[in-house]
Amino acid sequence: MNKRNKVNIKKITVYGMITALAVVLSWLEAQIPPFFPMPGMKIGLTNVIVIISLYKMGSGSAMSVNVLRIVLVSFLFGGPSALLYSLSGGMLSTLVMILLKKTGKLKEITVSIAGGIFHNVGQILIAMLMMNTTSILWYLAVLWFTGAASGALIGLLGYMLVKRLPDKLFE
Repeated sequence: MNKRNKVNIKKITVYGMITALAVVLSWLEAQIPPFFPMPGMKIGLTNVIVIISLYKMGSGSAMSVNVLRIVLVSFLFGGPSALLYSLSGGMLSTLVMILLKKTGKLKEITVSIAGGIFHNVGQILIAMLMMNTTSILWYLAVLWFTGAASGALIGLLGYMLVKRLPDKLFE
């Protein structure tokens, strides 16, 4: 087996493991009883995987892992509307995190806070389109607060893991 094949096999293995971990975290989060008083509020455990992917594997990898995770989780535990809401929130948040990381001025925590907020923006936008109304826009103010809070928590965890996980694992 040549070196190129070994690199491809390792890369596929890392993608598979990190995507599987994201799926498991999605399932685990679904098992946690909601402790927020408003519907739709979650911690966003899988965003730890997006942060790790972004900082250890790069922008394309973070987007690919997140899309694959969203599709798998929607097929396994959700449905078409779950897929639509998750894709809108997940892709917007990942895109914002990629752009903010590229500035080189922000750390994982701040990038994650922005990701949490924009995840909610994406979901509210798709809800407004699907329901053909802007009357739910007020809910974004509530979700911004929880998105920032959960983004900070996930960002802190992501920061700690990015610093501790060896780069060699992701090469």
